[in-house]
Amino acid sequence: MTLSLKNTLLGAIALLGLGLQPALAGPVNLSPDTSNRIRSEKNEEAIKAISPDFKFATPGKFTVAISPWDAPIATYATDAKTVVGADPDLSQLIADQLGLELEIVPVAWPDWPLGLTSGKYDAVISNVTVTEERKEKFDFSTYRQDVLGFYVKADSPIKEIKDRKAVAGLKVITGSGTNQEKIILEWDKQNVAEGLKPIEVQYYDDAAAADLAIQSGRADVQFNPNATLAYAAATNGKTRLVGTVNGGWPLTAEIAVTTKKGAGLAGAVTIALNKLIADGKYGEVLKRWNLEAESISQSETNPAGLPKTQ
Repeated sequence: MTLSLKNTLLGAIALLGLGLQPALAGPVNLSPDTSNRIRSEKNEEAIKAISPDFKFATPGKFTVAISPWDAPIATYATDAKTVVGADPDLSQLIADQLGLELEIVPVAWPDWPLGLTSGKYDAVISNVTVTEERKEKFDFSTYRQDVLGFYVKADSPIKEIKDRKAVAGLKVITGSGTNQEKIILEWDKQNVAEGLKPIEVQYYDDAAAADLAIQSGRADVQFNPNATLAYAAATNGKTRLVGTVNGGWPLTAEIAVTTKKGAGLAGAVTIALNKLIADGKYGEVLKRWNLEAESISQSETNPAGLPKTQ
């Protein structure tokens, strides 16, 4: 990628400013009772689309890896062992469509690529963004828009982050190996090249540690998926939104169900998702977890993803 093209792409990462407010009606139900999950039925078209060569990790089960990092995407329920959230609920619907029993495997975010490649599980449904680099090893079936948010301490002097220059010199928390890390590191390179102060990027193992860093002043701002940060802001009132960005470079980035490259499962998952979108079950899940603002109208298999950077 040429420098001019990279700058064009970076410039096209359109910040939405304060246009997307946290769309949360209030705390969600984190009970370990999964009997109230929205359910679906078998989809023969989706089942027929599974490659005859595909071998499920456990016969008769749809084994899904999920990182239970934070609500409303995925977290541990009040029993500290059951994984609940929007991604687990969607996993259940896809399992139903494929005529399989759902088995959720909690994993740490850095561990999912190796586990999926080795066949430990059939799919990863854990807020994974489609990128061109990831498409070399994995297949994708999209199911949600990728919206990222900047959140600060409630009484922070920072009022708005509307462009990359606004984060120059700040201490920014983000997730290692994520789309948002890629964005913030590229912004930092461009800022430094223009003589602006460098960004101090910080990484934490969990949401509690990140929140403590924000509240103590060790960090100025957190830049991570808007859904989880909006949920935290709505429930504890200790942080507030100062800007959002769509994860696209420059296209709208989307979150997707991730399967092993060429395994023969992605097409079936896409068919299942589009059936769920059409019959309203998909919308019910997003509404339940206050994520309607991130919905998509159609699932796609391996669409254009975030481009590689050099």
